[in-house]
Amino acid sequence: MRLLAAVLLTVAPLCAAFYLPGLAPVSFCEEGEESESCKSLIELFVNRLDSVESVLPYEYDAFDFCQDKEEKRPSENLGQVLFGERIASSPYKFTFKKQETCKKVCTRSYDPGNSADKSKLAFLKKGMQLNYQHHWIIDNMPVTWCYDVEDGQKYCNPGFPIGCFVTPDGRVKDACVINSEFNKKNTFYLFNHVDITIMYHSGKDENWPGARLVMARLRPQSYKHTDENNLSCEGPPMEIPGEFNNKLNLIYTYSVTFEEKNNIKWASRWDYILESMPHTNIQWFSIMNSLVIVLFLSGMVAMIILRTLHKDIARYNQIDSSEDAQEEFGWKLVHGDVFRPPRKGMLLSVFLGQGTQIFIMTFITLFLACLGFLSPANRGALMTCAVVLWVLLGTPAGYVSARMYKSKIVFADFFIMNLILWVKGSSAAIPFGTLVAILAMWFGISVPLTFVGAYFGFKEKDYHWWWRSFLTSSFTAVYLFIYAVHYFFSKLQITGTASTILYFGYTMIMVLIFFLFTGTIGFFACFWFVSKIYSVVKVD
Repeated sequence: MRLLAAVLLTVAPLCAAFYLPGLAPVSFCEEGEESESCKSLIELFVNRLDSVESVLPYEYDAFDFCQDKEEKRPSENLGQVLFGERIASSPYKFTFKKQETCKKVCTRSYDPGNSADKSKLAFLKKGMQLNYQHHWIIDNMPVTWCYDVEDGQKYCNPGFPIGCFVTPDGRVKDACVINSEFNKKNTFYLFNHVDITIMYHSGKDENWPGARLVMARLRPQSYKHTDENNLSCEGPPMEIPGEFNNKLNLIYTYSVTFEEKNNIKWASRWDYILESMPHTNIQWFSIMNSLVIVLFLSGMVAMIILRTLHKDIARYNQIDSSEDAQEEFGWKLVHGDVFRPPRKGMLLSVFLGQGTQIFIMTFITLFLACLGFLSPANRGALMTCAVVLWVLLGTPAGYVSARMYKSKIVFADFFIMNLILWVKGSSAAIPFGTLVAILAMWFGISVPLTFVGAYFGFKEKDYHWWWRSFLTSSFTAVYLFIYAVHYFFSKLQITGTASTILYFGYTMIMVLIFFLFTGTIGFFACFWFVSKIYSVVKVD
């Protein structure tokens, strides 16, 4: 034991902490104090812009914003590409603990006589009218816009709008409600200035140099800068008239301040975002209420069935043990037909195979997420994990179904929606190379594994399927679709044919997956139950 303790004490100083990819902390120091483990430059990255009124996201460069002269794009994983994330560097660059006030970023000029300028400004206006949101990133952490809501609570949004719009009839839309000066009819108000606050945890009392960033917040502002050589970030807002008749100059500026926040640990810096979003809170009361109701009703049904089955099984076995042969009655009559192959058994086997694949993929993904391997800081990890597991789980799918048809339906739906995204120039469009890579993964890995599983499935000769048990439980997907339609018309403000097609296209994929998932669980539960009750009955 002493020898073991001595070895551990010797090795301990050589051990280093393990961090998941993309989650390692970065230390920042003041200018002039930089080292290999501590830097002074803080870069702000921009991501795609999206809107609740349109399903079409766009890259930052699609709008005529200030762009980085030497644009850098971090490598993106498969999940990020499939989700349409397009992260790029920006001209917003800060030096740690160096305050900046009303610093100019760039100027954009528009001439009504220039067709290119007219189209750029029109697209910018469309973004404000549809309430498109910026998504900025500092140190792999979303920059949040926090504002007060009802009951004195503070809500933090991991995005902020391009601007807002007051309709020709004087109706104030979206973010225009935050400022009483946004009141002119048929006018757009551009948020051309941001006040950024970066909070850090000092390493003075820790075992690492410099400081680590724990929070980044901003407040969008609108200022009409009249003299770009004498900026003050005060005065009236930046108005863009609905009718573009005169030359227009848009000057983008920012201010940045730093605050020490040692009560927030780097490891828990994401908590404040989740805590300040009411819709992300887990509704424990609703979950427990639903769980109690389900358990109570299930228990009642189970008691009734078990009492009936217990009496029937005892009666059947008592009759079989007697010398007087009697005619069979009740559910024992169908013991010779209950396990016959159903009509269209191959189609049912396809559904069950794909449902098994979805079930195992969901279980493993949730298990890894609970362990912290799929942290939101590791962008795209959830989707990447799901796709990779889907490909690798071809063997159990082939074992159950021996064929693979359903994925063709999903891919066809996915390809049609991707064509719409390509035509609209959306950032959510999957690049052709990525599409080819997904097909290669499917044909090169998933299909061979499916045939391997199918080989073992054919050896087992296990064809005992029930359409009713599958369809009864999978009918839950119909309720999901009805709710999605209700949500579309009652809650969402999606406009445009393309956005509507995309919404229902993605909804159909979700409904199909849920259909297979619930149907498979229901079928195997019924199959186990029927096999169990017939196994205890003596059959000649």
